[in-house]
Amino acid sequence: MSREKVVLAYSGGLDTSVILKWLDLKGYDVVAYVADLGQRDDFKAIEEKAYKSGAKEFYVVDLKDYFVRDFVFTAIKFNAVYEGRYLMGTSLARPVIAKGMVDIARKTGAKYIAHGATGKGNDQVRFELSAAALYPELKAIVPWRDPEFFNVIKGRKEAMDFAREHGIPIKATADKPWSSDENLMHISFEAGILEDPAMRPPKDMFELTTDPVDATNEPEQIEIEFEKGVPVKVNGKAYSPAELLKVVNALGSKHGIGRVDMVESRYVGMKSRGVYETPGATILMAAHRDLEGLTLDGSLINLKDTLMPRFSQLVYAGYWFTHEMECLRTFLEKTQEFVTGKVRLELYKGNVYYIGRESEYSLYDKLVVSMDDDLGAYNQTDATGFIKLHALPIKAHAKRLAKFGKNIIG
Repeated sequence: MSREKVVLAYSGGLDTSVILKWLDLKGYDVVAYVADLGQRDDFKAIEEKAYKSGAKEFYVVDLKDYFVRDFVFTAIKFNAVYEGRYLMGTSLARPVIAKGMVDIARKTGAKYIAHGATGKGNDQVRFELSAAALYPELKAIVPWRDPEFFNVIKGRKEAMDFAREHGIPIKATADKPWSSDENLMHISFEAGILEDPAMRPPKDMFELTTDPVDATNEPEQIEIEFEKGVPVKVNGKAYSPAELLKVVNALGSKHGIGRVDMVESRYVGMKSRGVYETPGATILMAAHRDLEGLTLDGSLINLKDTLMPRFSQLVYAGYWFTHEMECLRTFLEKTQEFVTGKVRLELYKGNVYYIGRESEYSLYDKLVVSMDDDLGAYNQTDATGFIKLHALPIKAHAKRLAKFGKNIIG
């Protein structure tokens, strides 16, 4: 009988290498797939390891510009953070990886996909919901939810024993006591010693940013230029999406910008502790938010701020390829019609300071707002009627309270 093909989202690490071999032993032809999202990996070494682990085919797909242009920059345009702090570097990457995985499944004729996400995490949801939207006929094989797998491979020790038994190359040295996931937007750390939310992360854990304490004592001024909400230039020089993020990452890294340590609410119901480094996107989002203050009406800013948590929840939970997300993104693009201009920032020891902004679409009228002679641009007596009208419902409620012997403060 012919063996069915399964496309495995492969990283080259211990877990996915063990899963690759397990799928091979279960009778599948494994197509190992790696999404290049800007992580600092040796893809040639990963390919060699995949074949040694039993892969029949191997693909590495460059998705960096797609990731940054369509996902990272979209989140920046929404000023999107999850639970007030997390810029969602992992969440945004998962539908990109899933899209590439589906494309490889179509190319190779595979009927199955597989991944190394556990039954406790968000990634299983993100991968499988994305695949359901893009290729509903695909079926998912998830070893970490299969008792036949996790009753044998219970942890790292069993995984290493399995690897040795089947000739899978493994590192001779022990890994650091936490897990990490990297792409061009960020690196995340979780598990291991970080499972104690009271423990401060060790100084040597961080990889992308200088400790703010050790960062240069010289502040640095930069300029970010946007077109319709999209960052296009840094200090007057134009870049592709991925290259621009690399450039701003380097600036943020140098000045220790973009570190977050938080306890968040996983979509599957539990609390988890995550530590993140997101240097470039932190700077870009700060600049974008500032430019919106100059170019968007206050009521539209308020509406965007109201919808942002919903957008972030959809991203975090894995609902990128949905009708609701499509509607939100359509709204978002209309809001960015006039968000074009330049923002000047100063970077210093983990902080981003605003020092200036300009736009040909600015709503700022210096004459109207001036505290000096405005030459009749604004009639201050108009404020009397404005206040009276807005006070009407407030007075009505106060009179109602007084009728029953009460007042607004008790």
